[in-house]
Amino acid sequence: MKGSWWVDFRFNHTRYRKRSPQNSRSGALAYEALLRHKLARGESVDAPIQAEQQGQTLEQFAPKWLDEYAAPNNKHSELRMKQSHMRSSLLPFFGKLPIGEITAHHIEQFKVYEQKQGMSNKTINNKLAVLSKCLSTAYDWLKLPGTAPKVVWLKCPPTKTNHLSADECALLLSKSEGVIGEMVLTALRTGMRQGELKGLQWSSIDWENRTITVRHSLCDYTRQLGSPKSNKIRTIPMDTDVYEALFKRKKETGYVFLDSKKRPFESHGLEKELREVRYKAGLRPIGWHTLRHSFATLLATKGVPLHLVQKLLGHSSISTTMRYAHAAPPELRTAIDTLNPRNVLNNNGGQQAVNQWQEMQMFNSEKR
Repeated sequence: MKGSWWVDFRFNHTRYRKRSPQNSRSGALAYEALLRHKLARGESVDAPIQAEQQGQTLEQFAPKWLDEYAAPNNKHSELRMKQSHMRSSLLPFFGKLPIGEITAHHIEQFKVYEQKQGMSNKTINNKLAVLSKCLSTAYDWLKLPGTAPKVVWLKCPPTKTNHLSADECALLLSKSEGVIGEMVLTALRTGMRQGELKGLQWSSIDWENRTITVRHSLCDYTRQLGSPKSNKIRTIPMDTDVYEALFKRKKETGYVFLDSKKRPFESHGLEKELREVRYKAGLRPIGWHTLRHSFATLLATKGVPLHLVQKLLGHSSISTTMRYAHAAPPELRTAIDTLNPRNVLNNNGGQQAVNQWQEMQMFNSEKR
């Protein structure tokens, strides 16, 4: 593993290669000397080490896992979440147990305990996801016998999404102005996340093809540009309003959206700005992610297939996009109407009925 120290040597024509328990050069040299000494005495170098590893508790292993697995493989916000779950819930419950002795029964007891503390099933599942990955990594790294205990996930109600209607979107836009107005417009017409809006660069806009390529997300904690969620770079077409709003002040490089001090926005500042706009519009409490939900919901309402909504949103799985399936009545109505013989054919030359999105696609093709 990157960042770890290993010993690699031969003894009596047999190669021995093992990760040092001490992550330093001096520790690795001392470990190699210990192994050579055991081999010279005719002792096995595997059994005692495996026994020692199997006795390692979650409390002992978790810091190593967070530093050497979670930190390099997760965004800063995800790492903080894992650290929080580990510190507040998982270690107090499982910390003193040897990893090889944590069972599925222990996990079920944890569920019961968390539910008694008033935790929702979704929150408990989030904590169990951290535990499950940590345990599976421990079995791999420590070469523990058997497999990590299986986690049975709790059932969760469908995720509710707060979204604005088309009229509410228009009202919100009418009450917003300046750079915040541009950000609201861009969010409603592209579905970009808040971090992606904050990190949008002029170099990511293709004026000729009228597209935005989402390459970056600005992290509040590190104040650095990172990749979008799930590391999925995607390209979104700009509608006329977004194109015209941004083209008026286009530049070659730098951030597209800057605050009054010519600095990239921070989340708390953006939330305050949006709160003031929605007060003016007389709307219920909303956040920037509400605008993303509104973008997706309105697309589904127009009958846009969910696999295209998935591509525009940058979801790694269609199951995430399925939360918007309820908002596609035209598509579902067309499907049901095909069962009625009187509705199989419409008045347009005997062609099957098509939804609003399909009609728009046909119209656009004819224009081209």
